[in-house]
Amino acid sequence: MPQRPSLVKGVVVEPLPNGVYRVELENGAKILAHVADRAGTHFTRLLAGDKVGVELASRDRSRGRIREIWR
Repeated sequence: MPQRPSLVKGVVVEPLPNGVYRVELENGAKILAHVADRAGTHFTRLLAGDKVGVELASRDRSRGRIREIWR
């Protein structure tokens, strides 16, 4: 059975073009992340300072997928 990736908390630092965001994680690392399909089914605009839950990519730890949004 595939292992479900863990969620890491972070804060949106800056919105970039094409639905990509620069997110600073709890540990201080900055990554690029896009909104996941389930979270992006409704038009979602994230602003700098929004708190998000990010699922990191298994191959490239500098990219991720925003799974949850906390305002």
